Amino acid sequence: MAPFNLLPEEVVRGVVGLLEEVQYSSEKLLYQQDASKLRSLDIIAEGAYDTFFYDSDQHKRLPETYGPGTCYGGMSILLNKKRSLRTVAVRKGTRVLQLPRRDFRALCLAYEPFFHYFTARYGERMLDEEYAHFVKPAAPPEQNYLVADQLFSRRISTLEVRQLVTCPGELPIYEAAQRMAAAKVSCLFVTDAHEAITGYCTDITLRDSVIARRLDASRPVAEVTATPLVSISDEAYVYEAILRMFQTKTRYLLVEKAGRYVGFLSRNKLLSDLAQSPFMFIQAVKLAQSPRELKRRWEMVPDIVNQLLSRGVKADIVNQVISTVVDTISLKVIEQVLAEQGPAPARFVFMVLGSEGRKEQTLVTDQDNAIIYEDKANEHREEVRAWFLRFATTVSDELNHIGLHFCTGGFMAKNPKWTHSLSHWKRNYRQWMSESNPETVMQMATFFDCHYLHGDAALMQELYDFLREELTQPLDRFLFYMTRNALQYEPPLTSFLSRFRTFEQEGQRVFDLKKAMSPIVDLVRVYALRHQVFETNTGQRLARLRELGVFKEKEYQELLQAYYYLMGMRLQKQARQLINDREAPTNYLDPSTLTQVEQVTLKEIFKVIGDFQLKIKVSFTKSL
Repeated sequence: MAPFNLLPEEVVRGVVGLLEEVQYSSEKLLYQQDASKLRSLDIIAEGAYDTFFYDSDQHKRLPETYGPGTCYGGMSILLNKKRSLRTVAVRKGTRVLQLPRRDFRALCLAYEPFFHYFTARYGERMLDEEYAHFVKPAAPPEQNYLVADQLFSRRISTLEVRQLVTCPGELPIYEAAQRMAAAKVSCLFVTDAHEAITGYCTDITLRDSVIARRLDASRPVAEVTATPLVSISDEAYVYEAILRMFQTKTRYLLVEKAGRYVGFLSRNKLLSDLAQSPFMFIQAVKLAQSPRELKRRWEMVPDIVNQLLSRGVKADIVNQVISTVVDTISLKVIEQVLAEQGPAPARFVFMVLGSEGRKEQTLVTDQDNAIIYEDKANEHREEVRAWFLRFATTVSDELNHIGLHFCTGGFMAKNPKWTHSLSHWKRNYRQWMSESNPETVMQMATFFDCHYLHGDAALMQELYDFLREELTQPLDRFLFYMTRNALQYEPPLTSFLSRFRTFEQEGQRVFDLKKAMSPIVDLVRVYALRHQVFETNTGQRLARLRELGVFKEKEYQELLQAYYYLMGMRLQKQARQLINDREAPTNYLDPSTLTQVEQVTLKEIFKVIGDFQLKIKVSFTKSL
């Protein structure tokens, strides 16, 4: 039998005297992958070894049976530091002849064909990508995205902010440039007659608005002042400042303390100080030149998420990082398509919805977006609409290619239902609220969770103003259906609150983490609508509702902790599936894979959610 037929006959006779016989009277787990050390090369004489890899969900992958006349352990001893490459279960009644590890190695050293049998077989197996992945799991990149832990613990007040350099708006442009040169700054803040800052002038402003246009440099600098001004409190964290810069596309951020501006932050300076942070990665996404590069960057996101979570970074921050990367990719694609198709025939807004709209994206992400365009004269209406549908389809197809997949529910701008004029959108919102039923409240929920991504923000503000006015009308029926929709998912606990309610999925008993979290998202949204809270993020909505006295401090803390604990579990599981298992990520969790502490914590969280549902059931539906 191979590979002993590669040895001289007299050597084989000698090997027989070295073998030790072992019999297994019952089925048992013999070796665990990459953990159990092998003491011998096992030659199966009778019975069988069932071998496989376990992935992170304890699914058996690449099963293979070793029957009589085969041997197991050679590759593990020689090429995996004596640790079993696979998990091995031995069948009842199996008889094995074991060649001690020391003697097996001696044969390999003495007889090259015998040694090459195992190394060649290993090489052949490693050509299988899935096999190679489990033998040597893909480790996160050596690059440490969190080399500066201060990013998540330091407040802006601990930084040395740059001193404000200002000039009055009537100052000639050339003198403003001289003032910038003298102070060695790339940003000059422009003031009005009352010395209030009204805008800013940068090197790029001088290049694009003065030199490129051949503008007379003796004109007042106020004529080329850039807006809007973006500011942040000095009590905010450094990561919040960088996120705000990316989300508002500004390079300079005014720092505010006690109601006045005390300095400013430069994005380039911050990023250079935090050269290995996740935000340098976002900057790399922003600088990507092709869809292929964007696709490659998106594929790196699970590694970043894994590192953030393993370093104890909170789930809400990880959500924001993922959402900012997705927004940045989407903006790059929109700008690219506009460059190819030419300027839009009307002012418009490209907005994102759902989890992306709430900035709560996970690694199970798809497209949710819509377009609002300004109302045009009747003779151009169809022409304008056709252009935006072509534009939306191209954007959506490109995003799908990069890895941000089509929405299975069809909530995309390429769907004619979700690309409309502003007046049509107003009619949509009014109808959803006045003719409430289960379908319309689901649409309202999706489109209430939205934020501006690209275009003319004034259009979206007009829609918000309209919605704010509509929410002052009697909404009992609307809120009733919104609440009923939000109560359809119950926490996955049995009536005795001691066991998890599960269903079968690919041979495992699991529950859906996303559905377990959805009551918090849905019910906080109901309160936000009732109290006209227009923050889109669930955590921010909770904070605002606490400020309004809708939630007490204890309720706020319980719901916030519950929500982000579940979010952290979702993100960790999804990152593990993508990195370790090379599987499409899911929201399913097998409670048997959790530690006792995790199980107890989850049960307490589900009790909190159940109590929350009971409270809102009384408050909004007046029935138990």
